Order: sequence, then C-alpha cells, then structure tokens
Amino acid sequence: MNPASRNCAARDQAGIALLEVLISILLFSLGILGLIGLQARAINFSVDAEDRNRAALLADDLASTMWLSKTVDLSSAEQTKWQDKVKSALPGASASVTTSGGTASISITWHAPSRAASAADSKLTTQVVLP
Repeated sequence: MNPASRNCAARDQAGIALLEVLISILLFSLGILGLIGLQARAINFSVDAEDRNRAALLADDLASTMWLSKTVDLSSAEQTKWQDKVKSALPGASASVTTSGGTASISITWHAPSRAASAADSKLTTQVVLP
C-alpha cells in the first residue's frame, strides 16, 4: 500500500471516534433522564401511600370513638373536632359521617398538591356497624 492511499483512508476515518463518543453520551443522558423520571414517580407513589395511610388512621380513630361510646351517633362537637383533625392532617381534605340505624359511613376526600388540578381526588370510605 502506498503512503498516499494510507493518508486518504486516515482522512476518511477522521472524526469517527468523536462521533461515537457523542452518541454514547446521548444514550447515557437518555438513560439518566429515564432514571430521574422513575425516581419522581416513586416519590409521588410514596406520598400518595402516606396520605392514604393517614386517612385510614383518621377513619379508624373515629370508628374507635364510636365503638367506645357504643353508638354511631356522635355529638356535633366530636364530629367537628374530628373533621378539623382531618383537614389539618391531609391536603385539601374534607370529611363526612352519615349514619343510618346502627351503621355509620365515614368518608374522607383529599387532593394531593403533587397531582394536577384536573386529576381526581383521592377518597377513602369505611363503614362502622354497631349492634
């Protein structure tokens, strides 16, 4: 092989290594962005699970009060105190208790700030039945 054809082949290969490095950096960056997106979703799911757990504990607190007093008909002061506790514990929360005979339906609704405004509210409903 003569030196002129070697120079021509080397000139044709010039910049290939740089192009390979740029493509590998692009692929690595896309992978990192994917991991960041997964981490953000995991945090949102964790916050949602924490809120749902807090709502269940608050509903259980009212149900325990009903069982201890042996009636589902609580005074308005007790219900107001419990509703204030719910509003302070959950973001954008509202709570209601409806009674019928020996059954009470406890509903807690809240809207997590991390969700879009158009997203549906989270809701927990439980029933207490006393003989």
